[in-house]
Amino acid sequence: MSRQATPLSYFFLTPWSSSSFPLLLLPVLSRQIGLEGVQASVCSQWDAQSNKGLSMDGDVIIGGLFNLYNVPSFTETDFTKKPYYEPFVLLIVVLRVVPLKLMYAMTFAVEEINRNNTLLQGVKLGYRILDSCGQCPWTLQSALSLIGGDAHICNSSVPLIIGPGFSSTGVILSRILRPLSVPLVSYSASCPCLSDRHKFPIFFRTTPSDVYQARAIAQLVLHFRWTWIGAVIANDGYGHSALQVLEEEIQGKQVCLEFIHTISSETIMNDAKKAATAIEYSTAKVILIFCWHMGVLQLLQELAKKNVTDRQFLASEAWSTSDELLENLALTNLANGVVGVAIRSSAMPGFGNYVRKLNPYDRPDDVLIREYWEEQFGCSPGTTQFSLQKSSLPPCSGTESLEEVHNHFTDMSQLRWTYNVYLAVYAAAHALHSLLSCPNRDSPTNNSSTCSFAKHIKPREVLQRLNNMNITTPHGEMFYFQGADIPAKYDFVNWQKTPEGSLKLVLVGHVDESKVQLSESAIQWNTGSNEVPVSVCSKSCPPGTRKANRKGEPVCCFDCIPCGEGEISNITGSLHCEHCPSEFWPNAARTVCIRRQIDFLSFNEKLGITLTTVAVSGVIVTTAVFVVFLYYRQTPMVRANNSELSFLLLLSLKLCFLCSLVFIGRPSVWSCRFQQAAFGISFVLSVSCLLVKTMVVLAAFRSARPGAAALMKWFGPGLQRGSVCLFTSVQIIICIIWLSLSPPVPHRDLGIQGSKVTLKCAMASVVGFSLVLGYIGLLACSCLLLAFLARKLPDNFNEAKLITFSMLIFCAVWVAFVPAYVSSPGKYVVAVEVFAILASSYGLLFCIFAPKCFIILFRPEKNTKKHLMAR
Repeated sequence: MSRQATPLSYFFLTPWSSSSFPLLLLPVLSRQIGLEGVQASVCSQWDAQSNKGLSMDGDVIIGGLFNLYNVPSFTETDFTKKPYYEPFVLLIVVLRVVPLKLMYAMTFAVEEINRNNTLLQGVKLGYRILDSCGQCPWTLQSALSLIGGDAHICNSSVPLIIGPGFSSTGVILSRILRPLSVPLVSYSASCPCLSDRHKFPIFFRTTPSDVYQARAIAQLVLHFRWTWIGAVIANDGYGHSALQVLEEEIQGKQVCLEFIHTISSETIMNDAKKAATAIEYSTAKVILIFCWHMGVLQLLQELAKKNVTDRQFLASEAWSTSDELLENLALTNLANGVVGVAIRSSAMPGFGNYVRKLNPYDRPDDVLIREYWEEQFGCSPGTTQFSLQKSSLPPCSGTESLEEVHNHFTDMSQLRWTYNVYLAVYAAAHALHSLLSCPNRDSPTNNSSTCSFAKHIKPREVLQRLNNMNITTPHGEMFYFQGADIPAKYDFVNWQKTPEGSLKLVLVGHVDESKVQLSESAIQWNTGSNEVPVSVCSKSCPPGTRKANRKGEPVCCFDCIPCGEGEISNITGSLHCEHCPSEFWPNAARTVCIRRQIDFLSFNEKLGITLTTVAVSGVIVTTAVFVVFLYYRQTPMVRANNSELSFLLLLSLKLCFLCSLVFIGRPSVWSCRFQQAAFGISFVLSVSCLLVKTMVVLAAFRSARPGAAALMKWFGPGLQRGSVCLFTSVQIIICIIWLSLSPPVPHRDLGIQGSKVTLKCAMASVVGFSLVLGYIGLLACSCLLLAFLARKLPDNFNEAKLITFSMLIFCAVWVAFVPAYVSSPGKYVVAVEVFAILASSYGLLFCIFAPKCFIILFRPEKNTKKHLMAR
C-alpha cells in the first residue's frame, strides 16, 4: 500500500503523443503540484495515515477508488499556498461502513475470479484500492497514484480503475485521464452527462443513468394516474437533470406539477422549511422527492413538526433504501408507504460468509478491518504498525467475531451498490480475459495483434475491449455496455410499517428499460391500506361530459361540461364530445348513441285523439244539420236561396272534416298525395258554394230594379251548379298538375326534435302548394267582397251577413295558419294544418247553418214566407 504521492518523473518519462502532451501537462502538473502540498499537509496531521487502502499483488493489477472516509471540503483559491484546515475538524474523520462494504465486494470478486478456472486462466488478478475521501482533490491524487504506480509496491500502473463513486469526481477524472485512455468503471456515478461518449470516452458504469430512474418514476406516475403532483429536488445537476427528464416524459400526458422546490446543501435548513410549507398547503397528495439523503432527512423532520402525514412520497434511488431514514422512529408515520426507485438488488453467493469471516488476525496488513474492528468491538486487536494506537482501548479477547454482528456491514439483504462493484470487477476481468486470450500465448513466435501479455497491457487496449464487451454474468444475465451505460434495471420498493412500529423495505416491482412489472396488491400506501391514493387537481370527467380548461390554470385543472345536443362521450376524461350519426341521438346520460324514434301525428296520442274527436264531431254535426235540412226541405227557410247549394255546402263541409283525418297517422306515399288534394278540393267546393250563394243574392235584388229583370236568367239553378263545378274544376286541375309533377312524399325530418325523427309529408314543390292555397284564398276573398257589398239587403231574407262573418273567420284562420305552419316543429306542422281545417270548417258550419237551424227547430213561427219576405 502506498503512503506517498506519485513521483512527477512519471509524467515526464512516459512517452506521450505530441497532441496529448500539451493537454495533459497543464491540468495534471498544476493539480499534481498542488495536491502534493495538500497531501503532505494532511498526512502530517493524520500521522501519515491519509491514503489508506488495500492491495494485493498479481499478474495484472486493477485499481479501486472508494470514499472510505469523510473529509471536509476546503476552498481552493490558487496554488501559491497550502489550504488551511481547522485542526479539530480533521479529527472528525470516521470510517464509513457502506463504502467499506463496497471495497470488500471488490476484493471478494477478485478472489473469486482467481479461483475461476475459465476466466483469466493462468493469470492472477491483483488490486490496489485507495481512499478518495469523497473530495475531488483526494480522488484525483489517488487516481494519479494508481496510474503512476508506486515504487514501494509494484512499480507498475493499473490499466483500469473501478470507481469513482461520485459523478462530480467522475467528470473530473474522465477529463484528466482521457489523454491516458485509462478506463474508469464506476459503480454509482449516475449523472446523465457522463453518457456523452464524445466528452467522456473512457468512462463506463455499472449503475444506470439518472435518466432512466426519472423515466421509471414518470411511468409510476402515469401507471397510477396521478395527474397533480409536487416536486422537491436537489439544487444541483442530480435534481435538475431528473426534473428535466420527468417533465419531458409527462409532457402532453395531462400530468402537472403543482410546485417545484429546491434544496441546496448550503441552505438546507431554510430550503427544507420552505418546501415543507409548500407541501403542507398544497392540494397535491403525491410528492416526488429527488434529493440526497440529508436533504430528505431535514424535509421529513420539518413535515413531522407540522404533522403532515397525508402525503404519498415518491423516492429517488438516492434515499429510497436509506437505512438511517428507515430506522428513524420519529418519521415512521410520515414515511410509511413511501414508494421509490432503487438500484436492482442481486444476490452474491458467498459474499455474506466472506464478510462475516473478516478479522484483523487473518489480515494483519488490512488497516481498514483493524480500524472497523476497534470501532465495532471497542477493543484493540493488538498493536502493529497499522493500528490506530488508541491506548485507551482494552485489548481484544480474541473471541470477537462478525458472525454475531447484525448491522449494515453484515446485512446481505439489499446488495445494490455492492453488486454494482462486483459487476464492475467482472467487466474488467472479462476485458482483460479477452485481451490476454490468444493461441499459444507464451510462444516467442506469436505476433498476434489480438492479444497482449499480462505485464504489457495498455489501458487503450482494455478500453477497446470494454467498448465491445458482451458477456454473461455469474448469475446468467447478459451484460454489455451501451456506450458508457448498461441496460437500465431498477427495483420498485415500498416502505411498510411492521407490527413493532418500525419501517421495513419491501420489494414490490421491477422495471427493465421501459417495461414495468408492479405488484399493486403488495404495496402499502401512506393510508396503511392497499387502496391507491388519488392525486388530481380535478376529478376525471365522467362519460357524458368533456374537459374544459380553466383560464390561467394548468391543463390538469378543468371543469366538466355536459356534452351538447346530439353529442356523446363514452370514456372517462374525454377532451371532446362526438356527434351522433344522423339517425341516432344520445341517451339521457349522453354516453351512447341510440337510434331515434319515429315520430308522427298518431291516432294513439292525446293530440291525435283530440283532433280526431273534433273532426268526427264535425262530421256528426254536419250530418245532423243535413238531416234537419232534409227533413224540413219544404220549408221557406231551407228553400230560400237555392236549397241545392245548401245541401252541397253541407256535403263539402263533411268532406272538409273527413279530409282532416287523412293528415293523422303514419305518412305514406298515397296518404301524402291524397291529403293535400282532398283538402284543396273540399275547401274550394265549400267556398264556391258560398260564392255562388252570394252572387245569387246580389243578382236577385239587382233584378228587382227597373231594366234588370233579365239578370236572373244568368243565375238560374243550372248556372249555379255549373259555376260551382267550374270553380272546383280549376282546383282539381291544379292538384292534378302538382301531384303529377312534384307530389309531396314521406320524409324523415332530423331537425330539432332531438331523440325523435319526425316522419311527415314534405312539399317537394312549394309552388304547387302555394297555388292550392292561393286559389282557395282568391275565392274566399271574392266571396268576402261580394258578401260585404250585400250586407245592406233586407235582414230577414239576406244571409249575406252570415256569409260575411263566416268568411272573416275563414280568412282569419288561414292568414294565421301561414306563420304558424312555418314556425311549428316536427309533427306539430301537421297539427296546425289539421287545426286550421277544422277551425275554418266549424266556422262555416256554425255561421251559416246555426241561425237557420235555430229558427227551424226552436222558432218555427218565423219559418214562413211571410216572415222571410217582411222588411
